Amino acid sequence: MQRTGGMHRVTVLIPDDVVVLDAAIPMDVFGSDPNYQLQVCAAAPTVRTSVPGLSCGAVAGLEAMERSDTVVVPGYASFDRPLPEPVIRALRDAHQRGTRMLSICTGAFALAAAGVLADRPATTHWRAAPLLQARYPDVDIRHDRLFVDNGDVLTSAGVTSGIDLCLHVVRKDFGAAVANDRARDLVAPPIREGGQTQFTRPFLADTPTATLADLRAWILANLDHPHTLDGLARRCNLSRRTFIRRFRDETGTSAHAWITTARLDHARELLERTQLPVSEIGYRTGLGNPANTRAVFKRHLGIGPGEYRRSGNVADRR
Repeated sequence: MQRTGGMHRVTVLIPDDVVVLDAAIPMDVFGSDPNYQLQVCAAAPTVRTSVPGLSCGAVAGLEAMERSDTVVVPGYASFDRPLPEPVIRALRDAHQRGTRMLSICTGAFALAAAGVLADRPATTHWRAAPLLQARYPDVDIRHDRLFVDNGDVLTSAGVTSGIDLCLHVVRKDFGAAVANDRARDLVAPPIREGGQTQFTRPFLADTPTATLADLRAWILANLDHPHTLDGLARRCNLSRRTFIRRFRDETGTSAHAWITTARLDHARELLERTQLPVSEIGYRTGLGNPANTRAVFKRHLGIGPGEYRRSGNVADRR
C-alpha cells in the first residue's frame, strides 16, 4: 500500500447527519498517532450532525480521497436515505484505485451504496443490519460481529466497536506494541476481536461490584499463571455457571478465548520490542512450552513466533 513521506494517509469522510462520536473515533485514534496523517473531508464545507444545532466543518472536499491510503466512513443517522451521487462516486473511485475502505456503524450503508461491499462479508449496528440486508442482498451480513476484516474493506458495528476496528487497523499496520500504546492512551480494551458478538441485550453497569473488570485486570497482570474456570469463579465468589455467563455477557466471548487472545497479544508485543527467546516469551505470557506457543501463533496468525519476528514487516512499516 502506498505511503507519502513515510506516513499513512487516512481520510475521514463526513456524511451529512453524521453521528458525532462515530466521526470522533477515527479522528482520535489515527489523528493522535504519529504514524498517520489525518485529513477530514466532506461534500460541503459545513455538514449537519445528528445532534440538533451542531455542525461539523471539513477542511477538504471529496478530492482528498484521491490522495488517501485509507478512507473511513463514520455512521450517519439518515442511513435510510440515499447519499448524494458525488459522495457515492468518490467512494467507488477510491475503492477502485486500491484505497483501503473502513466503515463505522451505519457507515456501511455508504460503502454498500458505492458497491464496495458487494459479495463481501460485512457488519453494521445490529439494529440497522436487517435494513442493510434487505436493501443490499448481495452483501454477506454478519449480524453479530463487532467488526469484519475483509482485507481491503473493513466494517464495524456500533460506536465502541469502531474503536476496536481502528485499533485492529493500527495493529495490522504497525504492530501490537503500537496498537497497545494507543489503547492505553484511549483507556480502551486492547484485545477485543472482531469475532466477538455485539451487545444486543442489557448488560450490567460497569461498577466495581457489578462487573468482572477487576478480575480481567488481574488476569492481564498475571498471564503467566494457569487460569481455570473454577479458580476464576472462586476468585469472584461466583458459581462456575454464573461466572461463565457473566464473563460472556461482559466481553462477548468465553474466558478461555479472551485469555488466549490476551496472551497472544502480549507475546506479539514482546517479539516486537525485545530479543527474548521464544521459549521464555511463551512461559512469560502463559502460552507455555515452545510447541504450544507455535501452535497458538499458527492457529491465530498463520505463522509461528519465530517467523513473526523474522518477517520484519512490523519494523519496516514504522
